[in-house]
Formats: sequence, C-alpha cells, structure tokens
Amino acid sequence: MNGWIMTALAVWLAGWGINEFLVRISARDRVAASAINIAVPVIFGIVLLVVWEGLVRGLNVPAVLLPPPSVIWERLLASIPNPIWPDFQQTFLKSVLIGYAIGCGSAFIVAVAIDRSPFLKRGLLPVGNFVSALPLVGIAPIMVMWFGFDWQSKAAVVVVMTFFPMLVNTVAGLNATGQIEKDLMRTYAASYWQTLAKLRLPMAWPFIFNALKINSTLALIGAIVAEFFGTPVVGMGFRISAAIGRLQVDMVWAEIAVAALAGSLFYGVIALIERAVTFWHPSIRGER
Repeated sequence: MNGWIMTALAVWLAGWGINEFLVRISARDRVAASAINIAVPVIFGIVLLVVWEGLVRGLNVPAVLLPPPSVIWERLLASIPNPIWPDFQQTFLKSVLIGYAIGCGSAFIVAVAIDRSPFLKRGLLPVGNFVSALPLVGIAPIMVMWFGFDWQSKAAVVVVMTFFPMLVNTVAGLNATGQIEKDLMRTYAASYWQTLAKLRLPMAWPFIFNALKINSTLALIGAIVAEFFGTPVVGMGFRISAAIGRLQVDMVWAEIAVAALAGSLFYGVIALIERAVTFWHPSIRGER
C-alpha cells in the first residue's frame, strides 16, 4: 500500500486512540478539564489535516479537484498581504460586522416594541417568518440594485438575514418570564421598564445570545454569497468566484480557510461574552 496512505491510516488510529483516552479522563481540576476540552478538538483537527494530505497525495488526486493542505497553506501565506487581507477587510470588517450590528440591534428594538404592542405581535411576526423564508439568491440581486455594488449592498443582505432570527429569539426570551415573577414585580410597583431591565431582560439573555451565535455564521455566509451577484474587484466571495473560474482551487480553499477561521473566532468571542453575562444560568454554572 502507498506510503502516504499508510501514514494517514497510522495517524488516524493514533489520534483516535489519544482522544479516546482523553475523553475518558474524569478531571476534577478545572484547569485540567479545560486543557482536555481544548486538546481533543485540536488533535482531531490536526489528524484530519494529516489524513487529508496523505490520502490526496497517496491517491494522486489532481490539485484541480482537491489540493493537499500543504499547498493551500503555501498559497495562504503568499496571498495574505494581497489579496486575502483586502478581501477580509471588504467582506468581514465592513459587510459582516456593520450588517450584523444593524440587523441584530434593530431586531432587538423592534422586539421590545412588539412586546409592548399586541398589534405588532400579531401583525409583524407572521410577516417576519415569511420574509425569513425568502431565499438568499433572490434577495442578494435586489439589494445590489438598491444599494450598489460596494459593501453597502452586502451589509443590507446581512441585515435581512440576521434581523428575523434575532427578532424571534428576543420575543421568545421576553415571554419566558413566569407569571409569578411578574406579579412579584407588580407588588413592588415596578414600572414596565424596571421590570424589563431587572427581570425580563436577564431571563431573555440566553435566547438573545443564541440568536447572536446563530447570526455570527449566517452573516458571513450571507455576505460571501451576496458578493457572487455583483461586487468591486475585492471581497472573499468575489475572489472565490474569480479563482474557481481560473481553476485556482488552492486560492479558493485559502479563502474558505480564512472565512472559516474568522467565523469560528467571531462565534467564540460571542460565546465568551455570553458566559460572562449569563454566569447565573444553570448551563453555565454546570461548566464551572
């Protein structure tokens, strides 16, 4: 059997054995438990890359179909100054972050307004569910026509994609407070806004952060796909589309790797903020 394939198989078995050993350890020390939780996915990721490298080289897979990770890494390092960094600025720092902030922020405000108005609750939520079901490939060209070819149209797509998950989750979170707690606040003569700030909003934080984490991935996907429908000669979606047309598959995978890393870090930052804000929640206390 090919040496590359044998190496890939050996690394897979070794990684599997190490992870099986680690996950069976009952660590009482919090630091040791955290180290194990980090080590298991890291080892799995390294093993996956090694197996990918070995199988692609061992089976002589053409690079135009699937390049090995080493070739993708070389392309990534060579392309960081240009074009990867300008593409990242255009797509993530402008389209994603701005659209994410506007979409989630406006959805939160509208959710509070819906909570105050039964008319909006009955009228706007069904419309929101309808709009959230619209396909991205149908929204993106319209936004390009409305807002132009620059990052503003991609941010508009992100706003549409992130608005309704945030709206629905926030409304559900505001309705999660029990009637007994509400009655207790009334006995204290608390106003609506005092009840919202001291009772209902803290109870809604797990729902809100759930929407924020979901939207962190939706925003990146929406911005990249929207760039396929018209963009300046910069952007991660534009680069993927242009590179695949030139059969530069290693460049495509390099952009995908950067997008995956950025999305994972974005999700991780939101998860860390959630742990700090909802430290009282049973799901968080159980991990401490």
